[in-house]
Amino acid sequence: MHLTLRRLLQTAFCVLGLATFAQAETTYPNQEEHEWVIPNYRFTSGETLPELRLHYTTLGNPDGEPVLILHGTTGSARSMLKKGFADELFSAGAPLDAAKYRIILPDAIGTGKSSKPSDGLRMKFPRYTYDDMVDAQYRLITEHLGIKHLRLVLGNSMGGMHTWLWATRYPDMMDIAVPMASYPTQMAGRNWMMRRLLVDTIKSDPSWQNGDYREQPQNFRRTYLFFTTATNGGEQALYKAGSSAAGDAWLQERLAAPFNGDANDFIYQWESSHDYNASAHLENIRAHLLAINSADDERNPRVLGIMEREIPRIPHGREYLIPASENTRGHGTVMQAKHWKAELQQLLQTAPKQQL
Repeated sequence: MHLTLRRLLQTAFCVLGLATFAQAETTYPNQEEHEWVIPNYRFTSGETLPELRLHYTTLGNPDGEPVLILHGTTGSARSMLKKGFADELFSAGAPLDAAKYRIILPDAIGTGKSSKPSDGLRMKFPRYTYDDMVDAQYRLITEHLGIKHLRLVLGNSMGGMHTWLWATRYPDMMDIAVPMASYPTQMAGRNWMMRRLLVDTIKSDPSWQNGDYREQPQNFRRTYLFFTTATNGGEQALYKAGSSAAGDAWLQERLAAPFNGDANDFIYQWESSHDYNASAHLENIRAHLLAINSADDERNPRVLGIMEREIPRIPHGREYLIPASENTRGHGTVMQAKHWKAELQQLLQTAPKQQL
């Protein structure tokens, strides 16, 4: 490869932060994986599953204050253990120092090693929503782990929307709520339209075969890459990446890289957001809430004025907005905890504990 193009490609990788998907994870004290099964689980659709398997990871001090960390769409607990996020938060002296806190990272329904369509049911798997996912998380925390109160619930993207639901549905369950890269209002506009197009494009591929494919649909990877490029990365960072040749090379690298996604799993995950809306009861939130967003978030555009309207409804709520720059990544910015960890640290030091 020509040296100039190689340098441009390396710059694109660095700027986009997407070449680091294979980066090594750090193992933290007492890090363990677990499973819990809920028998005869009933979804909001009325469908049931004889056994709903919930996989989760724990780390840190088992006697410490419990903290719940929630991942984004197509992610899992593992995605919250990557460099740039976990090391900035869980290391010694960091805001969520694993020597001090008991950290719980569940795989949501339909993701990771929790029950999902690709386990065998394919498109016969029950339709689930964000309400189901949060209900299962709540049952995991209260019924299985026996935790009555959390110091913190923090989530990114889908996990951020789950955090909004936690704060409104279980207002006495946590001292602090930190929803990131998310709004509390209904799934709508471009954010939903892009999801709808992603799902429909996969389904329209003849090789999808109504979900009964033997190999992943041919256009699945390309469609998902189109979606993530359109809704992640940050305008300034993408532009800084360089020429069209560098962009072409980056796309080819991504298309050639290993891709382990399952089309049916992705369809369910993206469709599960269709009826999300946590805005009806914001006034009931008791937790000290810190919403963290990036000014260049493609999925949650600032021009809508949503946070300016909704945050004042929350008794102890405020927003921290990360300014857009060449060093931010749009919707993916919040996974670089260096941008906001000081805000979290201050809140952990000042937010009172609810009297139970």
